[in-house]
Amino acid sequence: MSVQSENLEITRGDSKAYLLEFTDGAGVVKDITGWTVFFTVTDNLDAADDTHAQIVKTVTVHTDPTHGKTTINLLPADTNLLGDYYYDIQIKYDGKVETIVAGVITFNADATKRTV
Repeated sequence: MSVQSENLEITRGDSKAYLLEFTDGAGVVKDITGWTVFFTVTDNLDAADDTHAQIVKTVTVHTDPTHGKTTINLLPADTNLLGDYYYDIQIKYDGKVETIVAGVITFNADATKRTV
């Protein structure tokens, strides 16, 4: 798999679900049973570890693993950020770790703070 570059936008304090579907180069669905998916948002690309991570999600229970589908769920508490950050999505399977998507994620200001 190759690393895709994609920038994301979300409004501060919103919930967001990112559905991922894994296929091989020929478009055949990959069985992701046993895989781990990591989603990390940071403000520091130079850090040697994730101590600067603002969001850390680890997905081991997948939406439909035999059909290559998983979901990364962000909650309002996760997205309570403002401005530009860096993110990546990594997968771990068969002892390998691969970064599949990386880019900038922008958290835009919200006009409404109330939720009730």
